[in-house]
Amino acid sequence: MMSNAILMALVPVFFVLLLGYAAGKFHIVDNLHVDALNALVMDFALPASLFAATASASRREMIEQVPLSMVLGVTMLLLYVAWYCAARRFSKASRSDASLQALTIGFPNLAGVGLPILSSVLGPAGTVPVAVALATGSILISPLTLIMVEMGASRAQGSELSMRQILTAVRRAITKPVVLAGILLSLSDVSLDALAHACLALIGSAAAGVALFLTGAILSAQSFRPDWRIVTATAASDVVRPLLAIAVTHFIPIAPDPAKTAILLAAVPSGFFGILFAVNYRLDSATVGSMVIASTGVSVVTLAIAIAMLFPG
Repeated sequence: MMSNAILMALVPVFFVLLLGYAAGKFHIVDNLHVDALNALVMDFALPASLFAATASASRREMIEQVPLSMVLGVTMLLLYVAWYCAARRFSKASRSDASLQALTIGFPNLAGVGLPILSSVLGPAGTVPVAVALATGSILISPLTLIMVEMGASRAQGSELSMRQILTAVRRAITKPVVLAGILLSLSDVSLDALAHACLALIGSAAAGVALFLTGAILSAQSFRPDWRIVTATAASDVVRPLLAIAVTHFIPIAPDPAKTAILLAAVPSGFFGILFAVNYRLDSATVGSMVIASTGVSVVTLAIAIAMLFPG
């Protein structure tokens, strides 16, 4: 029974991911220009799914997600800072490249892998923790990364980063529809009627599948260059991050069930935001792409272990 539950949770996820990878590899879709797919997922389908979930949850239910947000926030931030400092010191990476690597390792692929995994394990109730986790990472480490990248770009041009540029970077990170969908209704008691919920659910139902397909297509365009950094990054993402989340739960008061959810979300493989940022700013996308490929492949095993240990029933 347990092995069947794990297969039902993981096989569909990696099937769609491999489908996207094959579509990009064989040029059925243009894996070099995924802006349209990315906009569909991040600006429409995912916000609709998260909006419907948060609007359907009561204020009390959303407040109960605060400990989960704190655990994941501390976990992601600690791993982000640790990797950034290590990359700057030991591999002599630039400020921009180090921040992109840290974002890739610290911020799991919650949209592409986290949402379908939690939906499979927890059912519809799994959408709200994903919304909270996405909002937490987007508020904490996405602005940090954008600021670091903008600082690197300004230095390359021989100028200093202005306060206006910093504020613009923060605004760009926290005003994304995917973040607003998880925040604006989090403390409100606004409830959707059946018609509004059905409208959002129709486009929102595409979020998990298209996000996985998009992840695969993006990965198919990345060259895989294994080296010690990739091995270390994979261990940091798939092993250290969930173990760090376990450690953090001992310092932040959190009930057992939300703690298990937070740890499972922390076990999700590396996200692809670092790749998108690297492509947009013409930085080293090969390294972060290799990190995501390796982390996603290894997560077949680590996620199975996490699900078996956290949800044995």
